[in-house]
Amino acid sequence: MNKKAAGQSAADDSGSKSARTRERILDAAAHVLSRKGYAGTRLADVADQAEIQAPAIYYYFSSRDDLIEEVMWTGIARMRAHIADVLAALPADTDPMGRIDAAVEAHLRYALEISDYTTASIRNAGQIPGHIRIRYSAEASSYGDTWRRLLQDADTAGLLRSGLDPMAARMLVLGALNWAAEWWNPRRGSLDTVVRTAQSIVRYGLGTPQAAVASTAAARKQREGRTISAAS
Repeated sequence: MNKKAAGQSAADDSGSKSARTRERILDAAAHVLSRKGYAGTRLADVADQAEIQAPAIYYYFSSRDDLIEEVMWTGIARMRAHIADVLAALPADTDPMGRIDAAVEAHLRYALEISDYTTASIRNAGQIPGHIRIRYSAEASSYGDTWRRLLQDADTAGLLRSGLDPMAARMLVLGALNWAAEWWNPRRGSLDTVVRTAQSIVRYGLGTPQAAVASTAAARKQREGRTISAAS
C-alpha cells in the first residue's frame, strides 16, 4: 500500500470511529432521556451509558440541549420513515382501513419495542423548551400528515363514520397511541394484546360498521397467514 492509500485508509478509519462514537452517544442519550425526561437527563449519565468520559461529548455536540434536540428529531424522523416503509410494503389491494390498522401496529411496536429514540421523543414532546422544539415540531407535523392522508383516504372511500371531524379524530388517535409509552410495560400484558386492542378501538371508533367488520376479518386473515408462515 502506498503512503497516499495508507493515509486515506487511516482517515477513513478515523472518520468511521468518530461516526460510531457519535452514534453511541446518541443511543445513550436516547436511553437516558426516555427514562429520566428532559429535566433529569444529565450529560454524566449519558457518558456513563455510552462508556466515555463526559467532556468527550462536547467534541460531537455543543451543549446538552444540542444533543437532546438531535435525539428528539431522530425519534420522530425514524418513526415517520418506519411507518412509510410499512405502508409501502402493504399489498396494493389493502383498503384504507387496513392501512390504518397497519399504521397503528407499526406505531406501537416502533415506539414500545424498537426505538428508545421514539420513546424519548414521545415522552418529552411537552417538556423541551421552545428553542430546541423547532426542528422536532416540523418533523412531527410531517408525520401527522401521514395520518391525515390515511384518514382522508378512508373518508373518501366512505369507510369513516359520518359526523367525525378528521382532524380531531387524527389527534385523538395519535394521542392515545403515544400515551401507551407512558403506561405499557411487558408486565402489564403482551404487546400483541395492546396492538390488537388499539386496532379494535380505532377500527370501531372511526370506521362504519361494515368497514370495521371487514377490516377485522382482513386483520385476522393476515395474522393467520403470519402464523402459518412462521410455523412452516
